[in-house]
Amino acid sequence: MHRNLARVSTAEGVVGRPSLGPTRAATLRIAILGNPNTGKSTLFNALTGARQKIGNYPGVTVERKVGRVRLGETTIDLIDLPGTYSMAARSLDEQLASDVLLGRVEGEEPVHGIIVVADASNLERNLYLATQLLEFGLPTIVALTMVDIARKRGLEIDTDRLSAELGVPVVPVQPVLGQGIEALKAKMSELGNAPAPAPPISYPDPIRRGIEALRQRLLIEGAPPSFAEAMRLLVDKNGAIERRLLERGGSAALETVRAVREETAEPARPHILFESTSRYAWIREVLSRSIRRNAVSRDDAHQRIDRILTHKVWGLLTLIVVMAAVFQSIFTAATPVMDLIDAATAAAGEAVGSLLGEGMLASLVVDGVIAGVGSVIIFLPQILILFFLIAMLEESGYLARAAFLMDRIFARVGLSGRSFIPLLSSFACAVPGVMATRVIEDGRTRLATIVLAPLMSCSARLPVYTILIAAVVPSVVIIGFFDTQALTMLAMYSLGVLLAWPLGWIFRKTLFRGKAAPFLIELPPYRLPRWKSVLRTVLERGRAFLVRAGTVVFAISIVIWALNYFPHPGSIHEEFETRRQQTTVPEEIAALDAQEAAAYQHQSFLGRAGKWIEPAVRPLGWDWRIGSAAIASFPAREVVISTLGVIFSVGDAEDEDTLRETIAGARRADGSPLFDLATALSLMVFFALCAQCAATLAVIRRETNSWRWPTFVFGYMTALAYLGALVTYQVTRLVGGGA
Repeated sequence: MHRNLARVSTAEGVVGRPSLGPTRAATLRIAILGNPNTGKSTLFNALTGARQKIGNYPGVTVERKVGRVRLGETTIDLIDLPGTYSMAARSLDEQLASDVLLGRVEGEEPVHGIIVVADASNLERNLYLATQLLEFGLPTIVALTMVDIARKRGLEIDTDRLSAELGVPVVPVQPVLGQGIEALKAKMSELGNAPAPAPPISYPDPIRRGIEALRQRLLIEGAPPSFAEAMRLLVDKNGAIERRLLERGGSAALETVRAVREETAEPARPHILFESTSRYAWIREVLSRSIRRNAVSRDDAHQRIDRILTHKVWGLLTLIVVMAAVFQSIFTAATPVMDLIDAATAAAGEAVGSLLGEGMLASLVVDGVIAGVGSVIIFLPQILILFFLIAMLEESGYLARAAFLMDRIFARVGLSGRSFIPLLSSFACAVPGVMATRVIEDGRTRLATIVLAPLMSCSARLPVYTILIAAVVPSVVIIGFFDTQALTMLAMYSLGVLLAWPLGWIFRKTLFRGKAAPFLIELPPYRLPRWKSVLRTVLERGRAFLVRAGTVVFAISIVIWALNYFPHPGSIHEEFETRRQQTTVPEEIAALDAQEAAAYQHQSFLGRAGKWIEPAVRPLGWDWRIGSAAIASFPAREVVISTLGVIFSVGDAEDEDTLRETIAGARRADGSPLFDLATALSLMVFFALCAQCAATLAVIRRETNSWRWPTFVFGYMTALAYLGALVTYQVTRLVGGGA
């Protein structure tokens, strides 16, 4: 026997348990956990109402949601932890749940107890997690949801007997109807004085000896591991808890764990098999004494629906129709509201501009502040519609079927079925697409999906495609009623999709290499969406976008305004003011105003930057004017239209026909057309592949909790866009599409 102690210490010292007796703090902290699709979020909302705070845990991307419940003199902070099927801690979510229960999250107070949410219609699987949580030694309540579904299936649960078997209170609840909520709150108020449950299961000798050895020979933060932590270290090889132990205690701690595993293992039966068989055997025995099964008429409606919706042909066709409807809704339903926001922003700019008059302050407020705020808010309708539709599909039970269908296709490039919704959503806007990756549990797959999402051609690219195609690409019918302009538009939208497949495979083999986590998903029963839950989700996501992305986009907008405004020499204004005084014709005055704006653009830092990069963009068929527009469009690609309008003296380019005619007639210094077919295609390919969206980069920063990934996305997409534009221009010229 090894008697060495692998000691793990931290600067904070030993982490202790909070007092649960009469001297406990006035505020109880209770964690709420459960399997996915058990109604945990609905129960959390029913208990806390609007008293919720949302953020991220320190140093990780996992969302932190805390709601406050007041019960007389007792205040309870309810912590909604991510849904999980077990405490094996393979993913970041599961690791965080373990850390919270063990009191090892920096800056977080330890919790006083647990509420386990269990699906009454599938108790055998749900009690697997519940029994693991009981082993953490925290006062616990089991909240039974889906009791109506269980009743329809002929299951009659004796909650008193189940409570006695588990050694903790069991409370049936129906959060949507408000049933059982008061009874649950009463148990919650007593949780601070409740006794800690003992581990309910008597394990066979290899497990028992292994846990005892680890608790004798291993110190974590100055104390032996808890029963639950020792169990996970013994059973879960290469799990997240083992990796965390290596960070804290080094190789000595890990060697102690491995030695104990070897000493207590049986060749034919690994520890994990002992745990699962013992746990399920105990659960089945308990349920045999706690559940009575009544005969009911069998309803195969759900099975008949699933035979269609999960079929490899009919299910895929149905999915295409559903996703097309989602895409069309995001793309078109948001347009009227976005137009109103755009018009309101323009009206506010005009009103403020008329009050402030001309000058730097007016330009800062109108072109910097108001335009910056507008560039954030204008995405909100798409985000709200997207999350409304996703929440509806998830609440109805269909989203799990869609992920199941697409997994077979996406797995070929190392992605998951859950990657489909975020990538499809990104055709409307990459911002909600990136936010939608939260449904992906596997960290590597989620990151791979995030870095691929901006490749999808979002709606902000459409104005660029429309103007350039109409100005340069001739309309020639070549396939049925499809002409060259429509096919060019289709090619631009297809380009990102075609590149996403090989890039996804490359990323999974390099940046995110490693064995992909198995795609495990439960197909929940079909049910009508719960409107209150759907609307709450929509409002939470909309608020999160405004707070998280808005600040970064606003700051970048101010920077671009400054680059486009300064140095703003007064001599330009004096020259054009003299010329304006020599005419009274409104059209001539408007033309002079546009020329003055263009002159300022030429002298601005942004214009100078365009001239500075001209040698680099000349192989793409661009001159300094196109280069300036490309630089200005990096915060938001739709800015390129107004920038081109200023550069080519068309004012703010509200008249797209005028801008189109001007682009078609623009000339180079040698008199040749600036926007020939090769240049137009080069510019469109660049915009199709480049990450010109501060909102997207800001959301990637927030979702990954690191500047590393938005920097990577910006870098690889800029390089890809440049290479794609270069090849497009040179090849088009070779086949006769140049000047």
